[in-house]
Amino acid sequence: MRSLYSSQSTWLHALPAWLKLASLSVGGTLLVLMNRPLPLAVVFGVVLLCFASLGPPAWRRARMLLGMAVAGALIVGFHVALGSTLLGVVSALRLASAALLALMLTLSTRFDDLLAVLEAVLHPLQRLGVPTERLALGLGLMLRFAENFHAQWQRLDDAYRVRAGHGGGFRLLAPLTIRTLQTAERVADALAARLGR
Repeated sequence: MRSLYSSQSTWLHALPAWLKLASLSVGGTLLVLMNRPLPLAVVFGVVLLCFASLGPPAWRRARMLLGMAVAGALIVGFHVALGSTLLGVVSALRLASAALLALMLTLSTRFDDLLAVLEAVLHPLQRLGVPTERLALGLGLMLRFAENFHAQWQRLDDAYRVRAGHGGGFRLLAPLTIRTLQTAERVADALAARLGR
């Protein structure tokens, strides 16, 4: 599967995977606890500066920010229609900040490192009979498929834009679904062969 991980080193690559995952968890929790637009806007600005500080690996993903902006605008527009504009702004800022933090983690952390952290965190559950290796693998694959889903969509949108001169929008849902299912089937076959089942 195609990955968003960047092999070009940045300052964030030097940090261990467990620290980045812990920071993402704490940061996500704090974002949920904040409910005022001004502090959230400041946090978003700081996160955006941290993202930009990653240099070319982040700049090459700048198109993803457009998708976040569109999602944020839709959220705000929906809440404006409901008469709760402030809640819409707060929700959009939370979403944008969390998405940027997750993107920074993905750009700077190898899949194997994430999987190792998940296995270590889940290890105590083995005493209760929980198959932690499979659970960690499932969580890791979920993260990887979310990343692959976006990469596939971007490739389809680029191809459509070259042919038609504009983005594909909802027209891409059918081919995107087919490609995602094909990828899932290939991964399932590879796992079955690897596990000897």
